[in-house]
Amino acid sequence: MRDFVRVYITEKGADFLRNGHVWVYEGEVVRVGETTDDAANPIDGDLVNVFSQKGKYLGTGFYNENSKIRIRIVSKNANDRFDEDFWKRKLRWAIEYRRRVMGSDFACCRLIFGEADAFPGLTVDRFGDVLVTEVLSLGMERIKPLIYGLLLQLLREEFGVSVRVLYERNESPLRKLEGMEPGSGAWMGEGLENPELGTCLISENGIEYEVDYKNGQKTGFFLDQKYNRAAIRKIASGARVLDCFTHTGSFALNAAQAGAGHVTAVDISADALAIAKKNAERNELSDRMDFVCADVFDYLEQAEKAPVFDYDLIILDPPAFTKSRDTLRNAIKGYREINRRAMKLLGRGSYLATCSCSHFMTETYFRQMIHNAAQDAGVGLRQIEARQQSPDHPILWNVPETDYLKFFIFQIV
Repeated sequence: MRDFVRVYITEKGADFLRNGHVWVYEGEVVRVGETTDDAANPIDGDLVNVFSQKGKYLGTGFYNENSKIRIRIVSKNANDRFDEDFWKRKLRWAIEYRRRVMGSDFACCRLIFGEADAFPGLTVDRFGDVLVTEVLSLGMERIKPLIYGLLLQLLREEFGVSVRVLYERNESPLRKLEGMEPGSGAWMGEGLENPELGTCLISENGIEYEVDYKNGQKTGFFLDQKYNRAAIRKIASGARVLDCFTHTGSFALNAAQAGAGHVTAVDISADALAIAKKNAERNELSDRMDFVCADVFDYLEQAEKAPVFDYDLIILDPPAFTKSRDTLRNAIKGYREINRRAMKLLGRGSYLATCSCSHFMTETYFRQMIHNAAQDAGVGLRQIEARQQSPDHPILWNVPETDYLKFFIFQIV
């Protein structure tokens, strides 16, 4: 075991780690150092060894007094040495996993998914020869030059992938809670470019998209819905489709390419819709699509007043209505309202695809919300599919924060 500063935690915190979680909260720290008089306190971002009050080793992780998450575990193996070989081995495991489970989609997927890959706070998305990253923990921020260098080396030498751009999207306010400043820009490692435009082309499910990884939401494209977008293609043929919160048009384009009679794509962002229109033109689908810049709540309310059922399939892919437990109740009201309104617009035999990307909106809450919305709308539901995020966003059991995307397809009966 490496000789890091020892941190002793409560029995509750110890049970949390033993049961599979990887965080130690500030209230679970009993003392730092061998005794209460020990002055060998760690520097924020340092690795520390975590022990129970009975002296049992529980794991090693990044320490940060700025954060409510006081320690983020990277290993529970007392024999690990946290050197270059350790991080290279972990990166290799993560990349090899994606190559295996994503198959031909390896060219466009999430390579690193934070805690699920034991890289706490680190996200790496791959768009062909472009990598887009986000760092939300101080420990990873301190070692990111090492991580980035090893990642680029492994991709090139062992996986045959040449990277042209590595762009950082470190804009989240969560960075300030970790004691870091937000910002974005190209990381200029050996052989990397500093792009002027910050856009690239990708292909997913046979559709080409322009990804704006400099200015788009998150890393520029929502990779986690990849196979959910493919799932709605089976029911879109010949349908009149309404895609709500379309962003850059991914669900709408899948429906149109699958043979939908017409697709209306709605989003409040004019910039996102401009990209969606370009994507439609690029894939020669503009003739069966229209794009509406509007608040989805208002649009559904107005559509509900129409005397006839206008749609055969409605897709609801909203942003996370809640990012904390404190706002969950209001979020549930929002989800219930848009689902009720969508259900009211759909006649018997029509279809609804609906989802939530907030891990605070658990599957139990989401199912209950859908049940209540159906009661409000006076309709019955026949479940076709219950889906989650794509496997490049793996779910680490007993770490509920990694299990966040709920996606259901129903027929109205």
